[in-house]
Amino acid sequence: MDPRGSNLLKGDCKGRIISHVTMIMDLSCEIMLDILSRLPIKSIFCCKTVCKLWYNLLTSDSLFSNMYHKRSSSNFPCLLLSIGYPVQFLVELKPDDPYPLKSTTALSPKFHLPLPDMRLIGSCNGFVCLLKGCIYDLDHSVYINNPLLGEYFKVKLPKRKKRICVAYAFCFSEVSRQYKVLRSVVSNFDRHPQVSGLEVYTLGVDKKWRYVGDAPQPLSITFSKANVNGVVHWMSSGKNDSIYSFNSWTEEVKSLLAPRGLKTPSYKLVLVELGNCLCLCNPNDSEYVDIWWMKEYGIAESWTKTHILKDTIQPNTRWDRFIPISTWKDGEILMQRYSGTQVVSYNPKEKKFTKVKVYPGHVAASYIPSFYSLKTVIGESSQVSYIHPKLLLAQDYHGGRLSTQKCLSK
Repeated sequence: MDPRGSNLLKGDCKGRIISHVTMIMDLSCEIMLDILSRLPIKSIFCCKTVCKLWYNLLTSDSLFSNMYHKRSSSNFPCLLLSIGYPVQFLVELKPDDPYPLKSTTALSPKFHLPLPDMRLIGSCNGFVCLLKGCIYDLDHSVYINNPLLGEYFKVKLPKRKKRICVAYAFCFSEVSRQYKVLRSVVSNFDRHPQVSGLEVYTLGVDKKWRYVGDAPQPLSITFSKANVNGVVHWMSSGKNDSIYSFNSWTEEVKSLLAPRGLKTPSYKLVLVELGNCLCLCNPNDSEYVDIWWMKEYGIAESWTKTHILKDTIQPNTRWDRFIPISTWKDGEILMQRYSGTQVVSYNPKEKKFTKVKVYPGHVAASYIPSFYSLKTVIGESSQVSYIHPKLLLAQDYHGGRLSTQKCLSK
């Protein structure tokens, strides 16, 4: 063994000159990716501009996306925040961070979103489906976007000659590995709402929308929030004994039995996904929040009720609705105050609420970041647009120092 190495291991390096320093660029790609995947989102943004190698590793390498996806979904979830209806901010939550607002990233149109004032339809694996305009307008638009990479794809919509109401959902099938946009077209909604039918558009496959059948009940504009394993769920506004579903793989519409003995009317209930479970929530009472969990999907007998008292929430906000968003550290449940700017976390072991210092505006939605390019979804031959010019960087070493030069790719 080299005696110098032995002394260095013992900590005896006084007066010695280290002749070789291992730079991060000397490491293997696997080790670099492991290090980079542990960084917060803002730091990864900066790393993308260091050199062309890092840009490609962070945006094209599936290993990095898998590493980051696993860590972010289990340790520090993200929320997409809307002020009013438009999506405007992305916040990264960490269990030990008392000031999450420092991690807030503004999703300004210049850098991340295709257009200003876009409403969130839903998100799957880091891709978001956005609506521009009103669902009652003939000229509204739908986009698929990766806000972290500034990539987007405009979905072609069928031409309509008459005024209709359209509800959208965005889903992903683990079986087929396909992303689909679902829409229900409601005609005569001014007097007697009737669902004309369900239409599906598969990204990277379909050239036009496909009719897949009728829905048994009109769909709500918020039905995409209860997306469990690629199955979208909604309830009728008139009855609370059934839950309807659309399977993104089989493209079948089915019904599930709601919890037995449910007395709360359906318009007061909210369907959500928590911990990969379909959940039915009643957030309207001033003293408690009830959550029914379908522990085994499709099995009516597996519904389990959690009765959560709100006695540890601040008295001045306790009366308001707190709607579950997602689960995070050690099974805690994130909830958003419906008409305010407060997010709380409920610990089921301690049966206690704690305030999360986040300013969500009016709507907060769970989001799992991804650095996958949209081209992995719609194919290399499809047109992917960029909110800003795609940056490539040329690296040059001078005396062991790394310098970068920004170049616009053609």
